[in-house]
Amino acid sequence: MKKYLMLAAAAGLLATSISTAEAEPGGCLKYGAAGAVGGHVANHHGVLGAMGGCVTGMYVRHRYRKEARAKAALYDQEHPGAKGTYMEKATAYDVEHSTKPGQMTSNAPDGTAPATAPVQPQ
Repeated sequence: MKKYLMLAAAAGLLATSISTAEAEPGGCLKYGAAGAVGGHVANHHGVLGAMGGCVTGMYVRHRYRKEARAKAALYDQEHPGAKGTYMEKATAYDVEHSTKPGQMTSNAPDGTAPATAPVQPQ
């Protein structure tokens, strides 16, 4: 009976831990864990490393979300009346303009440059 109870508990934990993954960089937990390991290796300063990693992770995620909101605003200018969250619009902008998450400019392999203001000769 204990065996079946443990299997049911494990299945329940597995089912609740599986969720939709968003394409966001890791936040406080992921960077904090890496900082704790790095701090522990560097002269046993695990707590200090975890705090530094947590702050870094929060900043990286903030910067990513700020750029996603900017891409969503650009997508709204091109497609007035489009529905969806800012993350969905940012992804659609990335798909249409061949950009990678975390970069506002295109890295197109065909040699085309991103759309910028033309330079006027003087």
